Amino acid sequence: MAGCQGSDALAPEPGEEPGTEVPGGDDPEPASFCEGKVDQPADSVWTITSGDLTREFRVHVPEGYDPSMRYPVVLNFHGFTSNSWQQVALSGMNDKADEAGFIAVHPDGVGLSQSWNAGVCCGTAASQEVDDVQFVRDMLDDLSTRLCVDDSRIYATGMSNGGFLSHRLACELPDRIAAIAPVAGVMGIPFETCDPGKPVPVMHFHGTWDTLVPYDGNLTQGMPSVEETVAAWAERNGCSTATSETFRSGDSVCQSFEGCPSSGAVSYCTVDGGGHTWPGGLPVPAMGKTTNELSATDAMWDFFSRFSTQ
Repeated sequence: MAGCQGSDALAPEPGEEPGTEVPGGDDPEPASFCEGKVDQPADSVWTITSGDLTREFRVHVPEGYDPSMRYPVVLNFHGFTSNSWQQVALSGMNDKADEAGFIAVHPDGVGLSQSWNAGVCCGTAASQEVDDVQFVRDMLDDLSTRLCVDDSRIYATGMSNGGFLSHRLACELPDRIAAIAPVAGVMGIPFETCDPGKPVPVMHFHGTWDTLVPYDGNLTQGMPSVEETVAAWAERNGCSTATSETFRSGDSVCQSFEGCPSSGAVSYCTVDGGGHTWPGGLPVPAMGKTTNELSATDAMWDFFSRFSTQ
């Protein structure tokens, strides 16, 4: 797997079949309902109104974009006090979109601190109860009016506050989100209120020395631990409590829960000594160590491409 050295990196569980795969590999699929749609610039900023708020998001269409072909979409949410263009640089998601052939969408949060309402976190969005789930629904509707989107292959990731939001979207927007891969963000709403009604594939990334969203949780701030978060998803998806190692290289280890249904894999990757950072991404020294042993962007796309909402 690109970006992950070692054998058996993030392979399906033994004896399991992966979820619905991208037809023809990573190539987009022809779609008659996209007739009449036109070419788009490689990068642009779009604006919509959602919940009486003006919202912006950056859209990157891959090199060679063909408006008559359906493309998967990766939603890439920035962290608290960050913004969409910083998230592009941090994750390298646009380069991956060009390589793999998907549309990358980088939304912006609200307020001066650019926050998302992901439950316990963060800022203006949470304190004013901004409906970011509805914003994502409205954004996806707008995308489909201008781009040829495969609505069954929409995925969500994000850093920190954006990772929290990814978890919330899996709980509250499972009809639109095929899989999630949060980075340095745990479940921010009560576990008992998360009821997607079906398995949702989850791949989680976290550093053990993350001081902002601690690996072992922060009860004072209402943050569960990483292991509590992924175990809750495993239980909801019908997996067993046993895990098996699927990847190891240097400071990075990935594990998958066993016995999951093909439509509900749950994996998590731990970076020993890793900070509040994006594995394999742009280093931010003030946030701690960034590993080069694992590329979260590469690994999550390998994971995403196995699944569809159909």
